Amino acid sequence: MTAAAELRPYIMIEILRRYSLITLLVIFNFTVSAAAFPLESVTDNAKTAQISKEGSEHPQETVIMKWWKLLLDLPLLAGWNKQSDDIYEPSFSTQSKSKAPKYIIGIHPLHNPKRLFEVYGPIVDFLNANIPEADFTLEASRNYEEFDRKLYSGHFDFAMPNPYQTVNSLKHGYRVFGKMADDDDFRGIILVRRDSGINTVADLKGKAVSYPAPTALAATMMPQYYLHTHGIDINRDIENRYVGSQESSIINVLRGHVAAGATWPVPWKTFSKENPQLADQLEVKWQTEPLQNNGWVVRKDLPTAVIDKFAALLFDLAKHEQGRAMLARIPVTRFEPANDDSYEPVQAFIATFIKTVRPLE
Repeated sequence: MTAAAELRPYIMIEILRRYSLITLLVIFNFTVSAAAFPLESVTDNAKTAQISKEGSEHPQETVIMKWWKLLLDLPLLAGWNKQSDDIYEPSFSTQSKSKAPKYIIGIHPLHNPKRLFEVYGPIVDFLNANIPEADFTLEASRNYEEFDRKLYSGHFDFAMPNPYQTVNSLKHGYRVFGKMADDDDFRGIILVRRDSGINTVADLKGKAVSYPAPTALAATMMPQYYLHTHGIDINRDIENRYVGSQESSIINVLRGHVAAGATWPVPWKTFSKENPQLADQLEVKWQTEPLQNNGWVVRKDLPTAVIDKFAALLFDLAKHEQGRAMLARIPVTRFEPANDDSYEPVQAFIATFIKTVRPLE
């Protein structure tokens, strides 16, 4: 079975999800029109029976009345039919904290917004339950550009940027207080189809390679540097396609839209676990050296007491069963303390990348 055939059910489900609301409105319009202008083919006997029924029972709801009730529920139905780049933001705390200071937590686009909330929402809920004097809200971003804009404008109070964004945030009023552990997992990987016939880096010349975004460190910059150090001029020898997300980069390889796709181990492990038959069609052909993992930063003007409690709860997640279950969803073994100096190797890599590979905006 081809990759396109295996993906067809997922594509059909997405089409139905997106357009079911439109179909509902079309049916509503047709039904109302039919009720307002009955077809001439209805027999007199049928009309008489209908009149008799209405006279002998309690008044029946008309078609229009029934559809009007359904229309009242459309805001709920619309929530099931959001476009994929809409922000899915459920509430993670049932207790009202209207009087508590509000703090926005931003996570860079590791996943699409819905999955981001599924993974990090329980952690935010845990923070809210254990810091009653603060009200934390998790906020996703549609893409890297939107996240960068929010981060560099100081919109987030707490944030978990990638290492490149972490370094840049230091110039915009933030400081590092923690990071993801498992630095060995923070490396770029380059995927190809097993049947692609690509065996060496040189085989990529003249072909397309996918990445999530130009500023993704592990999934874009590090793979591009790897290709550069292995004889590929990424500005001339290949076509670089920035496809918006880690999942999209993987899918582009699977469907044969590109010869190779770059990502990093965390989304690849997740994809492999959830789609083993599809993942079996791909292989990790090359991987880069590791760098420091994603950082945790905080605005410098926040109360020290809130920052300390936030950090302590975050770093202790690995010490209890509930926390380990949350970390397993990411997946990462723990969060650990860090500071600005922890990211000096990242600053050195970025300087080398700009000098030898391509400029960064």
